[in-house]
Amino acid sequence: MAHYKYHQDEEDTGPSKSELKRASHALQDLGQELVALGKERLAKVPMDEDLRDAVKDYQRFPSHEAKRRQLQYIGKLMRNVDPAPIRAALDAFKGVSAVETAKMHRLENLRTKLIEDEKTLHDIAVAHPGADLQQLRVLRRNAIKEKEQNKPPRAYRELFRVLRELEEGTAGETVDHEHDESGDEE
Repeated sequence: MAHYKYHQDEEDTGPSKSELKRASHALQDLGQELVALGKERLAKVPMDEDLRDAVKDYQRFPSHEAKRRQLQYIGKLMRNVDPAPIRAALDAFKGVSAVETAKMHRLENLRTKLIEDEKTLHDIAVAHPGADLQQLRVLRRNAIKEKEQNKPPRAYRELFRVLRELEEGTAGETVDHEHDESGDEE
């Protein structure tokens, strides 16, 4: 019977087969999250075109078996991609990231401050020159009425949505860029 001597110099320092398998499954799980996204959110995720095409192909396949194979292919493609930016984008969609959470808290505080004091509109106008101040006034007034009448908070939520769009810079796409200069001097 042969005895094998163990030498530390001969030790393989690479990842074990189990570690490789866990990493592969993690990438496949990340791919699973990608294929569950809608078109608009998928467009915002930073990834190469091959991976994006593979995800779009998965979404159009009707067969369970085809989807299973495509998901394995997506996992294979993800081995050549840095998953950190993709994970960060997915976390932002879920509101998991600390930055996203802080942004939501800041917007909630701004909404509360606006409802309590109309003079907050001036701060918003300074920070976002293209803001539709009339729309914000109407939403503020409606939110106050809803609260007084114990109605569902539709305007309250809409006010948050508008403030979030202003913060992200997407409101400028729907608002006319030529704004009334007197609105900035309130």
